[in-house]
Amino acid sequence: MIEPYVLDLREVDEQQVAVVGGKAAHLGGLSRIDGIRVPLGFCVTTAAFRRIMAEAPSIDDEFDRLSRLDPEDREAIRTLSAEIRRTVEGLAMPGDLAAVITRALARFGEQAAYAVRSSATAEDLPTASFAGQQDTYLNVVGPEAVLRQVSRCWASLFTERAVTYRLRNGIDHRKTQMAVVVQQMVFPDAAGILFTADPVTGNRKVATVDASFGLGEALVAGLVNPDVFKVRGGEVVGKVVAGKQRAIHALPAGGTREVAIGPQQQEQPALTDAQVVRLVQLGRRIEAQFGHPQDIEWCLVDDDFQIVQSRPITTLFPIPATGDVENHVYVSVGHGQMMTDPMKPLGVSVWQLTALAPMHEAGGRLFVDVTPRLTSPASRAGLLDVMGRGDPLIRDALETVLDRDDFVPTLPDAGPGGPPVSGAPAPIETDPAIVAELVERSQASIAALRRDIRTKTGPALFDFLLEAFQDHKRVLSDPSSIQAIMAGMEATWWLNDQLQEWLGEKNAADTLTLSAPGNITSEMGLALLDVADVIRPHPEVVAFLRGVEDERFLDELPKFAGGSEARDAIETYLDRYGMRCVGEIDITRPRWRERPTTLVPLILDNIKLFEPGAAKRRFEQGRQEARRKEHDVLSRLRALPDGEQKADEAKRMIDRVRTFIGYREYPKYGIVSRYFVYKQALLAEAERLVQANVLAEREDIFYLTFQELHDVVRSNAVDDRLVQQRKEAFRSYASLTPPRVLTSDGEAITGAYRRAYVPTGALIGVPVSAGTVEGRARVILDMAQAALDPGDILVTAHTDPSWTPLFVAITGLVTEVGGLMTHGAVIAREYGLPAVVGVVDATRLIRDGQRIRVHGSDGYVEVLPD
Repeated sequence: MIEPYVLDLREVDEQQVAVVGGKAAHLGGLSRIDGIRVPLGFCVTTAAFRRIMAEAPSIDDEFDRLSRLDPEDREAIRTLSAEIRRTVEGLAMPGDLAAVITRALARFGEQAAYAVRSSATAEDLPTASFAGQQDTYLNVVGPEAVLRQVSRCWASLFTERAVTYRLRNGIDHRKTQMAVVVQQMVFPDAAGILFTADPVTGNRKVATVDASFGLGEALVAGLVNPDVFKVRGGEVVGKVVAGKQRAIHALPAGGTREVAIGPQQQEQPALTDAQVVRLVQLGRRIEAQFGHPQDIEWCLVDDDFQIVQSRPITTLFPIPATGDVENHVYVSVGHGQMMTDPMKPLGVSVWQLTALAPMHEAGGRLFVDVTPRLTSPASRAGLLDVMGRGDPLIRDALETVLDRDDFVPTLPDAGPGGPPVSGAPAPIETDPAIVAELVERSQASIAALRRDIRTKTGPALFDFLLEAFQDHKRVLSDPSSIQAIMAGMEATWWLNDQLQEWLGEKNAADTLTLSAPGNITSEMGLALLDVADVIRPHPEVVAFLRGVEDERFLDELPKFAGGSEARDAIETYLDRYGMRCVGEIDITRPRWRERPTTLVPLILDNIKLFEPGAAKRRFEQGRQEARRKEHDVLSRLRALPDGEQKADEAKRMIDRVRTFIGYREYPKYGIVSRYFVYKQALLAEAERLVQANVLAEREDIFYLTFQELHDVVRSNAVDDRLVQQRKEAFRSYASLTPPRVLTSDGEAITGAYRRAYVPTGALIGVPVSAGTVEGRARVILDMAQAALDPGDILVTAHTDPSWTPLFVAITGLVTEVGGLMTHGAVIAREYGLPAVVGVVDATRLIRDGQRIRVHGSDGYVEVLPD
């Protein structure tokens, strides 16, 4: 079948993106909606683009060079993209192709004015809008000028910004092709953009209209400040009329020019309120047709709206699906788990199946619906207290929602109350034997899981796992385990609150919990120092490790002097901690046992930065410092009125916190230990599916839910298109920032810190580990890229337990996500590191290498002058 070079826009629909590109496909769909006017025109299809590219044999080599570029190497991208554009623009258009385009123009008028717009196949899609990445030419008059601008649109597929966008979003340059839209030119009285959802807050019920006089290019180019209207429920609820001094108008002979607006018109709104409401009604019809909130370009001609473009708003965070129309308030799980990256579908579903509370997925992240807790005044107070202690920004965001009287109704107190947050301890004795028994029970349960799963394959494996998930939840919900966790947390809160009240001392528990016994995560960091001690005396092994890239490097170690001892030390470490990794709540993430090279840079840093025996010394130093702090606090309390009673109470709480606070990290260790057992069994099943030619590769199972994978195993058939769609969706989720709090209207609520005593210009966060430290900021987003020097302060987005080995080498911590009892805070206190967490945009506002001062007691960070 011969593919056409030209199609009338009225022949096109949304299913023809591969033929006409995203923009034209949307315009074709728009033209089919009753009541929506779209300027007439046609599309030069991707078949024409392929024809012209075939005229440039050198293009394949240039594509190869393009795919190898670093998306951050702007100079290389600028040079090569300009070279490709020159190549494309220099190609002579074949006569038959030019004739087809000219005949299409004749149907609408050869000497009429046209808008010539790019329409790439990866443009205006639900996961990648490409807004502004290619070119548009307005008021083009005459066949020769139209043909010239069509060629320039083809070349615009290789602008610097378009190439960079594709590199950053993992889009193959060869698979992206360019069609071109040619439409009759509209000469509007006013023009602008309609967002059918608020582009700033994400609220799907609030539409935003930007409007200015003349052509919309004045607005797009930033030449004018537009009038801005907010519309909700069919009425204008907000309006800002700007002083519009300039406009862009079309010239009779072609092209455009900038003109001054008369003084009387400058302060007039470009649209009346009635016109704004009518425009939003049109936008809602377009949104319903495409199934996504839309970014719509419109023109007003003689009080009639014409739509010249519509594309999905791709920056909005998705809303969890509920199947009802009730109001819901969701709190992010990832912010509490210190992992806000997207999870793959298998990871999401396994977490949902093993979690104690129902969880909702959106954008590859998990959320808990807290609406029922907010409707009851009693449970609301408990929820806000717990949330506020963990992350003040979440509490503030929830209070923002509650301040809107109409969103969350207040119902009689019938809901569950919140967990105790202060005052009397939980009903459990201060007995280290309780923790020892809990750990022993967890280890026995995991050993039984490993033993029993070995013989399970096929559908029987999934039946077994569903039972194992129930056992998993029983372990997590063990009342003794929850009481032990709460006992440590409550004792921490009691000490901080009471010692500040009695002695005026902030965060005293930070020092009192140094080197607390039984913290599996802090022990993990110290244990890697011991591994370094084994390797340090063997220079051949150290030299070999510096060049390691292959994951099978452990098998090579015995070839070197001291290599067997080194291998045994690393293997022993992996036996105890190899189930851990960055983002470990996602079962699909590669574990240290699967990628042991992850540990090599950390071991080498420990060899460089520490002397032998550092682990034991650090732990003992922390223990002694905690003991001195205890003596100091109790002595000062005894000097107060009722001092003996206060000291006795404090002593009981100090013993309690040191007994239980270390256990706070153990349940997570148990979870990821089980996850690794589940994962190994599922990957073995995936390997059988690969051998049976059901799956292309083992990791494809990561893009299926647990139930879908169960179905694949039963049927020996997989929907390859579903796997591919999930992969594309997962890539798109990486560019989304998950909100701490999200409403069912789609509004992302960030919350704010409400403190007056912070120095001007300081970055505010949550104080989680006392002390002040000054040093070089090391902004690290990937633990594998860490290269630390003595005195460095770690600045990162978030840390889960896998980051702990880095903590032994730093002097302070700053993260964008976290709270008082999240991992980074607990380990920072354990190691005595001043730390501030929850510092919004810290990795953007602090440059790598800058000197900063971290105020761990007061919760702010100062960026020091260079």
